[in-house]
Amino acid sequence: MLKLVCGFFLLFLALSVRGGQDPAHADSLKHRRNRINLPDSSTRTVRINRIIIIGNRVTREHIILRELSVKPGDTVNYYLLPDILDKDRKKIFNLHLFHSADIRMLEIQPGLMDLLVEVNERWFTFPVPIFQLSDRNFNEWWENYNHDFRRVNYGLKLYQYNMRGRNETLLLTAQLGYVKRFELTYRIPYIDRKQKQGLILETDFIDNKNLAVRTLNHKLDFLEMRTLLRNTRGLALTYTYRNSFYYQHRIKYGVRLTRIADTVAAINPYYLGLEKGLHQRYDYLTYQFVADRRDVVAYPLKGHYLLAQLQQNGLFDNRDLNLLSASVSLAGFAEVGRNLYLSNFTHAYWSNRQDIPYFNFGSMGYNKIFVRGYEVYVIEGPQYFLNKTTLKKRFFSRTWEWNDMPVSQFRFMPLSVFLKVYADFGYVKNYSLYNFLNINQQLADNWLYGAGFGLDLVSSYDMVLRFEYSFNAQGRSGLFFHIKKEF
Repeated sequence: MLKLVCGFFLLFLALSVRGGQDPAHADSLKHRRNRINLPDSSTRTVRINRIIIIGNRVTREHIILRELSVKPGDTVNYYLLPDILDKDRKKIFNLHLFHSADIRMLEIQPGLMDLLVEVNERWFTFPVPIFQLSDRNFNEWWENYNHDFRRVNYGLKLYQYNMRGRNETLLLTAQLGYVKRFELTYRIPYIDRKQKQGLILETDFIDNKNLAVRTLNHKLDFLEMRTLLRNTRGLALTYTYRNSFYYQHRIKYGVRLTRIADTVAAINPYYLGLEKGLHQRYDYLTYQFVADRRDVVAYPLKGHYLLAQLQQNGLFDNRDLNLLSASVSLAGFAEVGRNLYLSNFTHAYWSNRQDIPYFNFGSMGYNKIFVRGYEVYVIEGPQYFLNKTTLKKRFFSRTWEWNDMPVSQFRFMPLSVFLKVYADFGYVKNYSLYNFLNINQQLADNWLYGAGFGLDLVSSYDMVLRFEYSFNAQGRSGLFFHIKKEF
């Protein structure tokens, strides 16, 4: 039955996307001042005189102008202009700097027009207390670890968005509790005048006195001690190149250093490898290509997304790890009826070696990469495949305005509610080590199926709450709770 449901959803998605796509428009930053013509007789053109921006008290104008397809002095087909400006409005909104963005046409005289860009900025400084579960998701904590509140991390995260008004981001993390973590991330989207190149600097320091030392029956087996079990340090620099509105290239180079206690190696000799002992050090080089044409990144309903990655662990320093891996994620979103939306997500992972340490195993079960209904499991393997399909109906959408709120960034409270049904399937090839040890074989090397229904709540500042009731191919069912969008 689950196979039939999955097949139906995939067929439905293919038909809807084929029939519902909007015609693509030029998105290159290599802007040409020429005319755009329609194939029929509607050939009236207008020239863009000025672009006026209001509402940007912090954000520099060039950050907003970077997202516009038209520039002052351009001549554009009048009948195409509303569609072009609507796509530009979505690009501005997806900067995550504004609650709303609007672009209006102001005709000065026949054939001459100003554009008015009006934005409502978000609040950019967030000191956020950390009080979160150390486990992969709520259901793993509730079912596998008896909702033990000792497994909680606490501390403070400081998010500073839009630093200097240039869409730069600073993230500081100071976390204590079950896992001690200190992180610093600084993102500079543009370092050149043409606004194509950027940098991201990352460093982290993580101490574990409570550690998943192995996997048994596809569930993490934790060891807890008063002494340090694992220390990990990392440093990385990412170069980004965004030559067009929708496509970006990223090249990342980093170094990782890990030390474990002899207790961990005694329980799992394969944790860092039989020959590596208690230390692991390697560098890595990653290339990513991103194509993002989603309408709203925080909770997309239309468009598509592609992320392709190739990573070499052990480039110059490969004594402790030499591993080549590749992955691809593809998502499509389409409106198939009035307030009815269909989405599909496919992810595939491949690596070239099986004889690697347990600490570096590839696995399905983290972040958004899992078959719904299998949230409490970790299924490890050198190759795996996943497909998710969701059909949802928006039955409520409203925005409340609180005029007495002194801080303008919090005066509006939007809320949308979606009902949905879904079906997922996936496959994980097992590691030869597990076959040799005769463990973790129940779910690996088998097709996994999950289906269910749920409710999504979507609000401001990218907040998404998901309540899902899922059934899996092993005959288990349950209610699952998630934060953030599905994919």
